[in-house]
Amino acid sequence: MKRPTHINHSRNARDLALLERIKAHDRTAFKELYFVYHSRLARFLTRITSRYDVAEEIINDTFWIVWDRAKDFRNASQVSTWIMGIAYRRGLKTLRKLNSGPISEGPLDEMMTLDEDEPAKRAEVEQWLEAALARLPLEQRVVLELAYHLGHSCEEIAVIVDCPVNTVKTRMHYARVKLKRLLPQLAGVSEEERP
Repeated sequence: MKRPTHINHSRNARDLALLERIKAHDRTAFKELYFVYHSRLARFLTRITSRYDVAEEIINDTFWIVWDRAKDFRNASQVSTWIMGIAYRRGLKTLRKLNSGPISEGPLDEMMTLDEDEPAKRAEVEQWLEAALARLPLEQRVVLELAYHLGHSCEEIAVIVDCPVNTVKTRMHYARVKLKRLLPQLAGVSEEERP
């Protein structure tokens, strides 16, 4: 879901002000920016790695780069796009260094028996979605996470993942097609029962 433009401008203005102070080595501004982005980055990176400890390492690496290169930010994108791009590239580098893809034992193994009330059904569907997302290629999972969970536009995602906008749209399309096929399987719906 896309955030309203005035909210994006307000957040970017706040982030730019913090970045200006970070350029002058203001540790308080750095700490504030870290707390603004930590949960967003943690959510994004744990979807890539499935390991919180690895995600934390990537977050720390990302913010070291932000601290070190704040003076190099040229305002060619929003600060959030710049930071997410750094995190994405650090995440890919860390995964290559670990010589592994996404680490996942399969969320379905962890599913509990749920009651029939609405919150339980929602939790079950969320688990199916997590399991289906884990089965997508990393590039497709990343664009969905950036778009639907973090609210980035296709243009911002293209900057973050360093590819053309049409590639982002193609990845989204194929991810949706795969999810449409995977979700009924995870829900235990047979081919004959599917609409």
